[in-house]
Amino acid sequence: MTKQVARVFAGVTLRSLTVGAVLVTVLGGAVVAAAAPVSSAPEDRILPTEQYTSEKARSLAARYASQLRALNAKIYHCMPWVEVQKASIGFFKPKHATQDDRYLSLRIYIDQDPSPAFAQLAMEERASAMFSRYVGPMLRRMAQPPLLADASVDGYTVIVEWLKQSPNAAKDRPIHETIAVFIDRNTAEQYLSGAAPITQLAAQARVLGWDGEASVGALRLAAWDDDFVFVHKVKNYQLAPGVTCP
Repeated sequence: MTKQVARVFAGVTLRSLTVGAVLVTVLGGAVVAAAAPVSSAPEDRILPTEQYTSEKARSLAARYASQLRALNAKIYHCMPWVEVQKASIGFFKPKHATQDDRYLSLRIYIDQDPSPAFAQLAMEERASAMFSRYVGPMLRRMAQPPLLADASVDGYTVIVEWLKQSPNAAKDRPIHETIAVFIDRNTAEQYLSGAAPITQLAAQARVLGWDGEASVGALRLAAWDDDFVFVHKVKNYQLAPGVTCP
């Protein structure tokens, strides 16, 4: 199944000027149109410290302010087809948490070309493909030292949105899909250390899905290794002076 999904996986393009609505109910924050690319990453992708509702969250945001800026900049410069949503990088409390657990969170929109073959797959197959392609790489970018060793960071949330299919008519809105992946600290550490494969990460993570604005509830996903993020190069894209990408 993984090879079949890979063959019909949609291509990607440079980030566009508009981004669809996504998952206000999970992490909150305003959803706005993306700005045109500039030489430095937009700072409004990071939730301001004063907007947190707990001292724990404010302390984490202040402690790792430079690391969050570096994360934002690395994605902006090295993954130009990925749009980080406004005020989505930060230490948010998952809705399912019963105490003040704080997950380092990130919400991204994948600007990819519409693919009829991809749209014809089952949602779980599309979600599995997007999980395999983006969740692991995003987690590795998020969980960097010294934050990685901080026990007060309870886990990580990666929210991925993509275009399911183009509108049938000019008046219709495009249809997007979204997955929200919640990864507790222990599961993340096992994966990042190499003790657990991507299949175990998918099995142990809490994954919720949306078809447009309609929740489809919890998803059980397959997962496989996908190196697209590390090898894909956008044609004619030039890095800003002084920027290096892995």
